[in-house]
Amino acid sequence: MTKTYAPTLLCGVWLLAGCSNEPPPRSVQEYLDNPIMLEASMVRCAQNRNETRYDAECVNARQAVSLIEARQERAQYDALELQSQRKRDALRRTQQAAAEAQRRAIANEERRKEAAYLAQFGELPPPVEDESDVDVGANAPGAVIPEAIENAVSVRIPDVPLSASDGGNAPVAVSVPEGDLDEVRD
Repeated sequence: MTKTYAPTLLCGVWLLAGCSNEPPPRSVQEYLDNPIMLEASMVRCAQNRNETRYDAECVNARQAVSLIEARQERAQYDALELQSQRKRDALRRTQQAAAEAQRRAIANEERRKEAAYLAQFGELPPPVEDESDVDVGANAPGAVIPEAIENAVSVRIPDVPLSASDGGNAPVAVSVPEGDLDEVRD
């Protein structure tokens, strides 16, 4: 009985040892799916770093932590990039609005100068093509053409002929010599 008892006992111990395999280490994905398990493993691995440095579960837990940090950094980067894009768009719209306002101001100033020039001759300025460019508060100076006065006093124009200094189409005053018109023709 002792001869059969010892080998049977030995086979039974080997059989139990073979059936009691330790579970495989947790994978990185398991740690990513279960943050509580990840935290517990990180606490266990941090208690004795020298012994758990090459432990498969600790290696997987550290890799999962690295992936989570990378995802958080990427999300933060994307949020900052979106905020920067919004600021760039707002600045671009502001610059475009300022350029448009400056263009309209220049166009209104040119129209005002043209109206002032034409008012000297009693002409109305040309109509504005785009009513959105017209400054509502600006009034173009109008020319007041006096009515003829019956007993008007004649004004003597000097003998020096006047000419337009800017080369424009302003009328030139020419002096008329006193005397008979027949004398002038001769």
